Amino acid sequence: MAAPMSWRRLVYSVYSPAIAGVFTRISDRLFRARDRRGGSSVLLLAPLLAETDPVPCRISRPTGSAGAQQTDDLCTRFRWMAEHVPAFRVPGSHVHILTSPDQFYQAMKARIKTAQRRVVMASLYLGTGQLEQELVDCMEEALQRSQDNSRSPDLKVSILLDYTRGSRGKINSRTMLLPLLQRFTSQMRVSLYHTPDLRGLLRLLVPQRFNETIGVQHIKVYLFDDSIIISGANLSDSYFTNRQDRYVLLENCRDVADFFSDLVEAVGDVSLQLQPDDSVTMLEGMVHPYKGNRLDFSAAARKRIMEVVNSAHIRQQLLLNQSEDSEDEGMSEVEEDTWVFPLVQMKPIGIRVDEQVTQRLLTDTGSDSTVFLTSGYFNLTRAYMRLVLRAGANYRILTASPEVNGFFGAKGVAGAIPAAYTHIARQFYKQVCQLGQQERVHLHEYHRPQWTFHAKGLWYYLQGQDRPCLTLIGSPNFGYRSVHRDLEAQIAIVTENEALQSQLQEEQEMLYQRSTEVSSSTFERPDRHVKLWVKLVTPLIKNFF
Repeated sequence: MAAPMSWRRLVYSVYSPAIAGVFTRISDRLFRARDRRGGSSVLLLAPLLAETDPVPCRISRPTGSAGAQQTDDLCTRFRWMAEHVPAFRVPGSHVHILTSPDQFYQAMKARIKTAQRRVVMASLYLGTGQLEQELVDCMEEALQRSQDNSRSPDLKVSILLDYTRGSRGKINSRTMLLPLLQRFTSQMRVSLYHTPDLRGLLRLLVPQRFNETIGVQHIKVYLFDDSIIISGANLSDSYFTNRQDRYVLLENCRDVADFFSDLVEAVGDVSLQLQPDDSVTMLEGMVHPYKGNRLDFSAAARKRIMEVVNSAHIRQQLLLNQSEDSEDEGMSEVEEDTWVFPLVQMKPIGIRVDEQVTQRLLTDTGSDSTVFLTSGYFNLTRAYMRLVLRAGANYRILTASPEVNGFFGAKGVAGAIPAAYTHIARQFYKQVCQLGQQERVHLHEYHRPQWTFHAKGLWYYLQGQDRPCLTLIGSPNFGYRSVHRDLEAQIAIVTENEALQSQLQEEQEMLYQRSTEVSSSTFERPDRHVKLWVKLVTPLIKNFF
């Protein structure tokens, strides 16, 4: 059965990327070759998370018909996204919401083992434990099978990680992958993205442990042939066991997989290339991210990455026009009732697509809708916060309680970071109360003994509907770092598929059922007292988280 005709109008628009081009950095040509591990502790910042407990709280959703939203209504509301990004049309039956770290881990292992053409993985880092080693072993098994079955091995493996996080310590992401790179040199690529903002004097002063606070490769994409997992989870043992995140598997969605494969390749092309001897080099003709000119690197990187986005936009228009002709002739075999919009944010090199789409989405929410928004790090940008406070929609915002912050109980300055988040939350809640918005904007805290919380994204419910028709899922946290410092990617999924809507509803409920709602009394508890010096450094934390 063909999808209704009105959906096709989504893609009849022209892509118009907005590029920010102003960059100011000092010490551009100083201290290029040296890298010291000692330095100032002023930038003692870096987000992680850890454990907790209390009574779950039931969250009310909009009530109404259990049926899926009408296609015309969805088209009218969300057609504008196609003006900014490619629009991929897929069957909703091919989209699966994973709900646990173990599901995520097992899905990756199974698909790596059976991959025939490509394995593409982008993450902040690869951990060094036993579970991570098993992933590497799966890659080795697949590569060896490919060599055994063909004189010209078809399987290619491409890994994109952040340079600073992936190089930390003597045993690190690089050392985990070197044996594969040495054994399967022609089939293996490891790219290490280095932010252009960490250069010169700053690169010398910031200790190795904290240099990732300046900016990182934060995209989380795991691709196996024509299937892909979009997530906020890294390739580390806690993300496979007891660190709650979000994960969506798009099975046999080749066009979406091709786009993200091309995107990772483009970022890889402007990154440092790991060599079998553990050295790193740049591709010939590419500007070096911290030794070369800052503006030249940004321009070259922006051009390379936007080529992928723009060409995909044009290609999807042509493909969907062809699909329209097939539908008119009754040739469509599968109902493509779901749209996938990739959203990319790379402000250090002038790409702001995700920021623009997210702002428009928050702006367009009206009194007829409810938004469930979650972030492990409650640090909304000023722009996002203004939109939430001024919107007509009902908001239920879920964040980590202090006890599920990875710095909870840590020694020294790091141990104060959970208190800084408490201070940020209290400031936000105070604004909600001052504006008289307590009935419309609700803040919740996630609790779970021995678990950490890392989920991010949102679910959008239209008035009178008990299932969401849209979700954002991926790496962004809605905070300053996600918007201004890091490389991020997520997808907006708009669907009229009832089964997929039900999956999204169940995912949202599962997370919120482990939460308690914040009230003014929450911040009066002794364990929520925030010391004066922590309040004073909170603005700094906002900029580096």
